[in-house]
Amino acid sequence: MMRKLITVFAAMLMTASAFAASNDYGLKSPDGRLEVNVNVGNEITYTLKHDGTLLLDKSVIRMNLDNGESFGWNDVVRKRTVKTIDEDIATVLYKKAVVENNCNELTLKFKEFSLVVRAYDDGMAYRFVSALKAPFNVKEEVAQFNFAEDWNMWVPYVNQHTETLESQYYNSFENRYEYAPLSQWNKERLAFLPLLVDGPDGKKIAITDADLVNYPGMYLYNGDADFCLEGRFAPYPKDVQQGGHNRLQMLVKSSEPYIARCEGATEFPWRVIAVSEKDVQMADNDMVYRLATPADPAADWSWVKPGKVAWEWWNAWNLRNVDFKTGVNNPTYKYYIDFASENGIEYVILDEGWAVNLQADLFQVVPEIDLEELVRHANEKNVGLILWAGYWAFDRDMERVCEHYSKMGIKGFKVDFMDRDDQIMVEFHHRAARTAAKYNLMLDFHGTYKPAGLSREYPNVVNYEGVFGLENMKWAPGSVDQVTYDVTVPYIRMMAGPMDYTQGAMKNAVSYNYCPVNTEPMSQGTRCRQLAEYVVFDSPLNMLCDTPSNYIQEKECLEYIASVPTVWDETRGLDGKVGEYICMSRRSGEDWYVGGMTNWSARELAVDMSFLPEGEYSVVLYRDGVNADRVACDYKKVVFDLPSDGRFVINMMPGGGFAAKIVKK
Repeated sequence: MMRKLITVFAAMLMTASAFAASNDYGLKSPDGRLEVNVNVGNEITYTLKHDGTLLLDKSVIRMNLDNGESFGWNDVVRKRTVKTIDEDIATVLYKKAVVENNCNELTLKFKEFSLVVRAYDDGMAYRFVSALKAPFNVKEEVAQFNFAEDWNMWVPYVNQHTETLESQYYNSFENRYEYAPLSQWNKERLAFLPLLVDGPDGKKIAITDADLVNYPGMYLYNGDADFCLEGRFAPYPKDVQQGGHNRLQMLVKSSEPYIARCEGATEFPWRVIAVSEKDVQMADNDMVYRLATPADPAADWSWVKPGKVAWEWWNAWNLRNVDFKTGVNNPTYKYYIDFASENGIEYVILDEGWAVNLQADLFQVVPEIDLEELVRHANEKNVGLILWAGYWAFDRDMERVCEHYSKMGIKGFKVDFMDRDDQIMVEFHHRAARTAAKYNLMLDFHGTYKPAGLSREYPNVVNYEGVFGLENMKWAPGSVDQVTYDVTVPYIRMMAGPMDYTQGAMKNAVSYNYCPVNTEPMSQGTRCRQLAEYVVFDSPLNMLCDTPSNYIQEKECLEYIASVPTVWDETRGLDGKVGEYICMSRRSGEDWYVGGMTNWSARELAVDMSFLPEGEYSVVLYRDGVNADRVACDYKKVVFDLPSDGRFVINMMPGGGFAAKIVKK
């Protein structure tokens, strides 16, 4: 890690006094445009302004303990410290090689806790830090986000297990967005994070959490106030029972009257409010990564190898022109391994089916699979194998599972169906990351909450689901608008971290031709849209969802997909508007990749690459074909010289997109 320049520019010690001259503590961002004001009275409140415009009015923050004490009620500031943090963070596995971490930080020290507030140019964050020595329980946390006006929001309501608000803490975190004013919140729904609000003058405000360690994740709810959202937290599980999907889950049957158990001195998660002036800036926000716990600087992460994965579940193990019965068996997986090897794809995954069903036991392998033989074959072909694992099957014997399969030569696990983010489940994610790292295993968390910084501390956590991904096109009716979701999610969910969307469909459909076909699925939108998603979506371990048989017939597209990097040296958002279109550019070495997508409206887009260093560049472009509005798989590959001003124009069909690689001559 390149850590380091921390300059204390002011430090003021204050004698505790109930009669202090001022209870207001101001903090500005380095550029001076974002301003946080913390007021300490009977309770603690804060406000947030940007360019003088009020975004969040007085919002209460407090933490109530189950012994009757509170952090933030009738407390007196004993010491105030202000400092500037200005450092470059060298990343291990991220969308850019170096992250700038530049902010001003205010720490207010009270008798039993501290409140730490940071102001960045692109957002603010705060956290509680306990100074208690004895264990304690958090009964509830008050986290208010009191918006100044009744602005519109993009809200991911929970839509599973909706009998009560509390039952909604059990969900898969992969919903679409509803767009409505804050005052029209659905009172029967919680929403998970991130959530995005349309502010004034084109500003966007996103709420999420970061450095989520040993504490439940935050949901949002609008109960009594028109424009005020409040944090809600899953209670601590008391009784759990094996069940759920194929008996691979642990279902909460009863809960304790508190949300977290804490061991004295505790740093609680950051509450993050990101702010952007342009929509596309939110798709390139680094707040969560900056605020996360750093990796151990002495640890060696060179064994973590991101890349592409040939995936068999979405396409139902279907192959054509083979002389064996396809399915969960060695001949099928050897075929996938050979396909991956021939096309420079780093991994093959064995998704659900390789372990005996309903046993939640990863040592019971179905008789059709000889894992050691598959590992041997994969090693000969320079391909790594990843295994799918249901949550309880993985957790119940985690150490032995990791040790056994690491020794066998397995490269990682895709762990699925957690479907909770209470304190116990959040702790599981950290324990899984730590244990897997001990045995040089990568992890891809599915059926789980959004990223909250774990990948910075444990770079072997290479991806997360928590996204309404392409898998839904196996069964979703035509009323489900995946195309609009695709140009919405980069601004909201993706600002929290990478997402395993599982793109790459070679069967593509215009809106009136789409239909769900579970065993031979298709995507909504054009072929070039699928190519663009490998650039637009942040995904260090990236699936090729379709069958090798389809890719073999589409060599040109396969060659492009297989060659696109999955981690980057630099990322720049070029243009976009939430729910309408997006254009992202990313650099690997000296090569730039550009991807763009539109909603169901055809769109002409001017791509501005004028920031490139001086020189001559060649562009390899995949664009929608002239008939892609009728035949979605129609596309055209063209090669041309980048104009001297660095700009070119793209026409995207309805549901369309484009992908380009720009190379210096």
